[in-house]
Amino acid sequence: MRRLIPSLATLVLFAAATAARADVSLNNMFGDHMVLQQGIKNRVWGKAAPGEAVTVTLGGQSHSTTAAADGSWQVHLDPVQEYGGPHTLTVKGNNTLTFNDVLIGEVWVCSGQSNMQWSVNQSNDPDIEKAAARFPNIRLISVPQVGTQEPQWNFKGSWQVCSPETVGEFSAVGYFFGRQLHQTLDLPIGLIDNAWGGSAAEAWVKREKLSADPVLKVIHEKWQKEEEGFAAAVSAFETKMADWKAAAEKAKAEGKPEPGNKPQHPDARMKGNARPGNIHSGVLTPSIGYGIRGAIWYQGESNSGRAYQYRDLFPFMIKSWRDEWSLGDFPFYWVQLADYLAEKPEPAESAWAELREAQTMTMKALPNTGEAVIIDLGEGKDIHPKNKQDVAKRLARWALADTYKIPGITCRSPIYRSMEKQGRSILLSFDNVGTNAKDWRPFDVNEPVGFTIAGADKKFVAAKASIRKDGSIEVSSEAVADPVAVRYGWADNPVCNMYSAAGLPLTPFRTDDFPGLTVEAK
Repeated sequence: MRRLIPSLATLVLFAAATAARADVSLNNMFGDHMVLQQGIKNRVWGKAAPGEAVTVTLGGQSHSTTAAADGSWQVHLDPVQEYGGPHTLTVKGNNTLTFNDVLIGEVWVCSGQSNMQWSVNQSNDPDIEKAAARFPNIRLISVPQVGTQEPQWNFKGSWQVCSPETVGEFSAVGYFFGRQLHQTLDLPIGLIDNAWGGSAAEAWVKREKLSADPVLKVIHEKWQKEEEGFAAAVSAFETKMADWKAAAEKAKAEGKPEPGNKPQHPDARMKGNARPGNIHSGVLTPSIGYGIRGAIWYQGESNSGRAYQYRDLFPFMIKSWRDEWSLGDFPFYWVQLADYLAEKPEPAESAWAELREAQTMTMKALPNTGEAVIIDLGEGKDIHPKNKQDVAKRLARWALADTYKIPGITCRSPIYRSMEKQGRSILLSFDNVGTNAKDWRPFDVNEPVGFTIAGADKKFVAAKASIRKDGSIEVSSEAVADPVAVRYGWADNPVCNMYSAAGLPLTPFRTDDFPGLTVEAK
């Protein structure tokens, strides 16, 4: 029997028909159990065949569009003013997708490095916390860690209903923050966890934006040199690996342990969490544009060696996110670095103190931002303190007071305002304290602790401090006859004890602008 071979024209028509029948698909930010942000025009996007008609329906509203030449499509839903659900979101093209159990509420991004990534399982009292995590109106989604220079359209992940079974691996700070909002506001809460332990801030920024900035392009240029030497680095790695394997085989034959650390392929650096743009392209890009209320952030440890640079980099990153999300100056609240490393008896310079200063400066640089001070919640021996509950509460204070305008909630830590020299003393004034000495609460002892003072020689010594009736603090030392500057909590792990009446710690500060440890670091 003669075999029939399809003509080229038939194959072309078949391919065209197949393309025309391509299924409509969506980014994985959209799925069962998702939370859509209340009160905004939520963007819904996906892919389909070029020219395919797509209709998105939610409740009584329906929006239609046509897929572009590259197959991409998007619509914007009308703002939904009422909270709650569940609702159904339907997307119809050549096929129909139906997403059930959709809630309308408040959505927050939980981002940063390991202290944001640190899970409920790793926090204080994980057994109790998980057992109580029965909050069906809190929804969780995590974006996997993918480091790449190529912008990703999608990611592997799906929304989960908060329960004792699902909450354990989620961000502890993120969950405790969302739980506080849910319990206070009585609203559905959606939490997006995209944190990556050890990540540098520059990895969260679009590479081309960084390279175009006159101040920050030095970061791009430094990495560009490393990238240009990648082939040579691979060659050197292969030589080192061959030598290591030979030494390992010899050691094994002689019954000895393996020789030193195994060489690491340089490709790990290229796909890692420090290369500029890597996390932006691999982790952030797939979720940018999803409707959110704001973001919480816990990062800075990896940039502490370049704290002066962070003064520009951190606000640059926040502004970049806001520009790309196209939701205006959405709330952005962060955690200041905790106390860490050994307590030192004598005043000393500190890169961590300089990074904290850079974080605090960002509140003045950008609107709708806030800092949760946790100089009292760290652990000297552990860069990952387990008390994530109190960290989250201080972040939640910002959201409840500043974003949701809940009366009676204090969010701002006391902060240095000005100084006045009075003979051998310096008188300090503060904001966010009140007007009376009773508004201050020195912890553990009656006197303020944690102040140092220096003269023109810039040599700081421990200082004596006292609280005046108007709430100002007088600082002096018998060792400094003509003081010019005061510092408070200025150390990696300072011993300091000043709190507002609301129980929020005084923000570490310095009155001077003497060049610090990281002033030249790039």
